[in-house]
Amino acid sequence: MMESNPYFAVSSSTGNFQPYGYAGGFQPPPFPVVRLRGLPFNCTDIDIFKFFAGLDIVDVLLVNKSGRFSGEAFVVFAGAMQVEFALQRDRQNMGRRYVEVFRCKRQDYYNAVAAEVNYEGIYDTDFHGSPPPSRSQRFSDKEQMEYTEILKMRGLPFAVTKSEIIEFFGDFKLIEDRIHIACRPDGKATGEAYVEFVSADEAKRAMSKDKMTVGSRYVELFPSTPDEARRAESRSRQ
Repeated sequence: MMESNPYFAVSSSTGNFQPYGYAGGFQPPPFPVVRLRGLPFNCTDIDIFKFFAGLDIVDVLLVNKSGRFSGEAFVVFAGAMQVEFALQRDRQNMGRRYVEVFRCKRQDYYNAVAAEVNYEGIYDTDFHGSPPPSRSQRFSDKEQMEYTEILKMRGLPFAVTKSEIIEFFGDFKLIEDRIHIACRPDGKATGEAYVEFVSADEAKRAMSKDKMTVGSRYVELFPSTPDEARRAESRSRQ
Protein backbone atom coordinates (compact mmCIF):
# COMPACT_ATOMS: atom_id res chain seq x y z
CA MET A 1 0.00 0.00 0.00
CA MET A 2 2.73 2.45 0.96
CA GLU A 3 4.48 2.32 -2.41
CA SER A 4 1.36 3.61 -4.19
CA ASN A 5 0.86 6.58 -1.87
CA PRO A 6 2.88 9.71 -2.70
CA TYR A 7 2.86 10.80 0.94
CA PHE A 8 5.20 7.91 1.71
CA ALA A 9 7.52 8.39 -1.28
CA VAL A 10 10.96 9.43 -0.05
CA SER A 11 13.79 10.88 -2.06
CA SER A 12 17.10 12.41 -1.04
CA SER A 13 17.32 14.26 -4.33
CA THR A 14 15.10 16.46 -6.44
CA GLY A 15 17.06 15.65 -9.57
CA ASN A 16 16.08 13.50 -12.51
CA PHE A 17 13.87 10.50 -11.87
CA GLN A 18 15.63 7.13 -11.98
CA PRO A 19 13.66 3.97 -12.73
CA TYR A 20 13.34 1.26 -10.08
CA GLY A 21 16.27 -1.10 -9.98
CA TYR A 22 18.51 1.32 -11.88
CA ALA A 23 21.96 2.56 -10.77
CA GLY A 24 22.64 -0.13 -8.25
CA GLY A 25 19.38 -0.75 -6.43
CA PHE A 26 15.86 0.29 -5.61
CA GLN A 27 15.32 4.01 -6.19
CA PRO A 28 11.96 5.31 -4.93
CA PRO A 29 10.31 8.04 -7.00
CA PRO A 30 10.77 11.60 -5.73
CA PHE A 31 8.02 13.09 -3.59
CA PRO A 32 5.57 14.58 -6.13
CA VAL A 33 5.53 18.23 -5.06
CA VAL A 34 6.27 21.53 -6.84
CA ARG A 35 6.61 25.05 -5.54
CA LEU A 36 4.91 28.06 -7.12
CA ARG A 37 6.13 31.65 -6.87
CA GLY A 38 4.68 34.92 -8.15
CA LEU A 39 1.02 34.08 -7.55
CA PRO A 40 -1.52 36.93 -7.39
CA PHE A 41 -2.17 37.96 -3.80
CA ASN A 42 -5.89 37.17 -4.16
CA CYS A 43 -5.09 33.65 -5.38
CA THR A 44 -7.15 30.74 -4.02
CA ASP A 45 -6.92 26.94 -4.20
CA ILE A 46 -9.51 27.00 -6.97
CA ASP A 47 -7.27 29.26 -9.11
CA ILE A 48 -4.44 26.75 -8.72
CA PHE A 49 -6.68 23.83 -9.69
CA LYS A 50 -7.60 25.78 -12.84
CA PHE A 51 -3.94 26.61 -13.56
CA PHE A 52 -3.10 22.88 -13.45
CA ALA A 53 -6.31 21.77 -15.20
CA GLY A 54 -6.12 18.12 -16.26
CA LEU A 55 -3.60 17.12 -13.59
CA ASP A 56 -4.40 15.10 -10.47
CA ILE A 57 -3.77 17.35 -7.46
CA VAL A 58 -3.66 15.82 -3.97
CA ASP A 59 -3.04 18.95 -1.89
CA VAL A 60 -2.55 22.70 -2.25
CA LEU A 61 -0.86 24.76 0.46
CA LEU A 62 -0.89 28.54 0.10
CA VAL A 63 2.06 29.94 2.07
CA ASN A 64 1.41 32.72 4.59
CA LYS A 65 4.03 34.84 6.32
CA SER A 66 2.90 36.69 9.46
CA GLY A 67 -0.71 36.21 8.44
CA ARG A 68 -0.31 37.52 4.89
CA PHE A 69 -0.26 35.46 1.70
CA SER A 70 3.29 35.40 0.38
CA GLY A 71 2.49 34.73 -3.29
CA GLU A 72 3.95 31.21 -2.98
CA ALA A 73 2.33 27.79 -2.79
CA PHE A 74 3.14 24.10 -2.69
CA VAL A 75 1.18 21.66 -4.85
CA VAL A 76 1.29 17.90 -4.27
CA PHE A 77 0.37 15.67 -7.20
CA ALA A 78 -0.66 12.02 -7.42
CA GLY A 79 2.65 10.90 -8.90
CA ALA A 80 6.04 11.82 -10.33
CA MET A 81 4.82 11.96 -13.94
CA GLN A 82 2.20 14.56 -12.96
CA VAL A 83 5.05 16.73 -11.65
CA GLU A 84 6.77 16.58 -15.03
CA PHE A 85 3.60 17.86 -16.72
CA ALA A 86 3.21 20.56 -14.05
CA LEU A 87 6.75 21.83 -14.65
CA GLN A 88 5.84 22.47 -18.30
CA ARG A 89 3.52 25.24 -17.07
CA ASP A 90 6.40 27.24 -15.64
CA ARG A 91 6.09 30.97 -16.47
CA GLN A 92 2.53 30.67 -17.74
CA ASN A 93 0.15 33.41 -16.67
CA MET A 94 -2.40 33.50 -13.88
CA GLY A 95 -4.30 36.71 -14.45
CA ARG A 96 -1.69 39.35 -15.32
CA ARG A 97 1.17 37.61 -13.51
CA TYR A 98 3.39 34.86 -14.79
CA VAL A 99 3.90 32.06 -12.30
CA GLU A 100 7.17 30.24 -11.66
CA VAL A 101 6.81 26.46 -11.19
CA PHE A 102 9.85 24.58 -9.93
CA ARG A 103 10.91 21.43 -8.12
CA CYS A 104 11.32 21.41 -4.37
CA LYS A 105 12.05 18.93 -1.60
CA ARG A 106 9.56 16.94 0.42
CA GLN A 107 10.92 18.55 3.60
CA ASP A 108 10.23 22.05 2.24
CA TYR A 109 6.56 21.13 1.91
CA TYR A 110 6.43 19.53 5.37
CA ASN A 111 8.09 22.60 6.91
CA ALA A 112 5.50 24.85 5.29
CA VAL A 113 2.66 22.65 6.60
CA ALA A 114 4.13 22.81 10.10
CA ALA A 115 4.51 26.60 9.93
CA GLU A 116 0.88 26.98 8.81
CA VAL A 117 -0.36 24.78 11.66
CA ASN A 118 1.75 26.66 14.20
CA TYR A 119 0.53 30.03 12.96
CA GLU A 120 -3.11 28.98 13.12
CA GLY A 121 -2.54 27.72 16.66
CA ILE A 122 -1.25 31.17 17.64
CA TYR A 123 -4.26 32.76 16.00
CA ASP A 124 -6.66 30.50 17.88
CA THR A 125 -5.20 31.34 21.30
CA ASP A 126 -3.44 34.68 21.28
CA PHE A 127 -3.87 36.56 18.02
CA HIS A 128 -6.92 38.78 17.57
CA GLY A 129 -6.36 40.15 14.07
CA SER A 130 -7.59 38.70 10.80
CA PRO A 131 -7.13 34.97 10.18
CA PRO A 132 -4.68 33.80 7.48
CA PRO A 133 -6.08 34.98 4.12
CA SER A 134 -5.75 31.67 2.31
CA ARG A 135 -8.01 29.80 4.72
CA SER A 136 -10.64 32.50 5.06
CA GLN A 137 -10.54 33.26 1.32
CA ARG A 138 -10.94 29.59 0.44
CA PHE A 139 -13.87 29.14 2.83
CA SER A 140 -15.49 32.34 1.54
CA ASP A 141 -15.15 31.31 -2.11
CA LYS A 142 -16.78 27.94 -1.53
CA GLU A 143 -19.48 29.44 0.67
CA GLN A 144 -20.49 31.70 -2.21
CA MET A 145 -20.76 28.87 -4.74
CA GLU A 146 -24.17 27.46 -5.62
CA TYR A 147 -24.92 24.17 -3.85
CA THR A 148 -26.92 21.14 -4.89
CA GLU A 149 -27.21 17.95 -2.86
CA ILE A 150 -23.97 16.62 -4.39
CA LEU A 151 -20.36 17.16 -3.33
CA LYS A 152 -17.28 16.19 -5.29
CA MET A 153 -14.30 14.72 -3.41
CA ARG A 154 -10.80 15.07 -4.84
CA GLY A 155 -7.48 13.66 -3.61
CA LEU A 156 -8.84 10.37 -2.24
CA PRO A 157 -6.58 7.32 -1.81
CA PHE A 158 -6.83 5.25 -4.97
CA ALA A 159 -7.97 2.23 -2.93
CA VAL A 160 -10.73 4.12 -1.09
CA THR A 161 -13.98 2.24 -0.46
CA LYS A 162 -17.58 3.42 -0.11
CA SER A 163 -17.54 2.43 3.56
CA GLU A 164 -14.57 4.74 4.17
CA ILE A 165 -16.44 7.62 2.51
CA ILE A 166 -19.53 6.88 4.62
CA GLU A 167 -17.34 6.91 7.74
CA PHE A 168 -15.70 10.20 6.63
CA PHE A 169 -19.14 11.85 6.46
CA GLY A 170 -20.39 10.04 9.57
CA ASP A 171 -21.97 13.16 11.09
CA PHE A 172 -23.98 13.97 7.96
CA LYS A 173 -26.97 12.41 6.20
CA LEU A 174 -25.95 10.98 2.85
CA ILE A 175 -27.58 8.51 0.48
CA GLU A 176 -25.37 5.43 0.65
CA ASP A 177 -26.31 4.02 -2.75
CA ARG A 178 -25.60 7.40 -4.37
CA ILE A 179 -21.85 7.38 -3.77
CA HIS A 180 -19.89 7.09 -7.00
CA ILE A 181 -16.12 6.51 -6.92
CA ALA A 182 -14.83 7.76 -10.28
CA CYS A 183 -12.67 5.49 -12.43
CA ARG A 184 -10.87 5.81 -15.73
CA PRO A 185 -11.99 3.60 -18.64
CA ASP A 186 -9.24 1.11 -17.68
CA GLY A 187 -10.90 0.67 -14.27
CA LYS A 188 -8.27 2.52 -12.23
CA ALA A 189 -9.56 5.02 -9.68
CA THR A 190 -9.02 8.73 -10.38
CA GLY A 191 -8.94 9.79 -6.72
CA GLU A 192 -12.33 11.49 -7.10
CA ALA A 193 -15.82 10.61 -5.88
CA TYR A 194 -19.32 12.09 -5.97
CA VAL A 195 -21.51 11.90 -2.88
CA GLU A 196 -25.22 12.71 -2.74
CA PHE A 197 -26.70 14.05 0.50
CA VAL A 198 -30.35 14.25 1.54
CA SER A 199 -30.48 17.97 0.71
CA ALA A 200 -28.40 20.88 -0.58
CA ASP A 201 -28.28 22.30 2.96
CA GLU A 202 -26.86 19.02 4.28
CA ALA A 203 -24.23 19.02 1.51
CA LYS A 204 -23.25 22.56 2.46
CA ARG A 205 -22.92 21.54 6.12
CA ALA A 206 -20.74 18.60 5.07
CA MET A 207 -18.28 21.07 3.50
CA SER A 208 -16.91 21.45 7.05
CA LYS A 209 -14.94 18.27 6.22
CA ASP A 210 -13.01 20.10 3.47
CA LYS A 211 -9.23 19.54 3.74
CA MET A 212 -9.57 16.74 6.29
CA THR A 213 -7.92 13.38 5.71
CA VAL A 214 -8.93 9.96 4.48
CA GLY A 215 -6.04 7.72 5.44
CA SER A 216 -2.95 9.87 4.85
CA ARG A 217 -4.45 11.96 2.04
CA TYR A 218 -5.87 15.45 2.35
CA VAL A 219 -9.29 15.51 0.69
CA GLU A 220 -10.62 18.57 -1.12
CA LEU A 221 -14.40 19.05 -1.33
CA PHE A 222 -16.28 21.02 -3.99
CA PRO A 223 -19.96 21.70 -4.67
CA SER A 224 -21.02 19.63 -7.68
CA THR A 225 -24.15 18.99 -9.76
CA PRO A 226 -26.18 15.92 -10.79
CA ASP A 227 -25.04 16.46 -14.40
CA GLU A 228 -21.35 16.43 -13.45
CA ALA A 229 -21.86 13.28 -11.35
CA ARG A 230 -23.70 11.54 -14.22
CA ARG A 231 -20.93 12.42 -16.69
CA ALA A 232 -18.30 10.98 -14.33
CA GLU A 233 -20.36 7.81 -13.90
CA SER A 234 -20.77 7.50 -17.66
CA ARG A 235 -17.01 7.89 -18.23
CA SER A 236 -16.32 5.15 -15.70
CA ARG A 237 -18.49 2.70 -17.70
CA GLN A 238 -16.81 3.38 -21.06
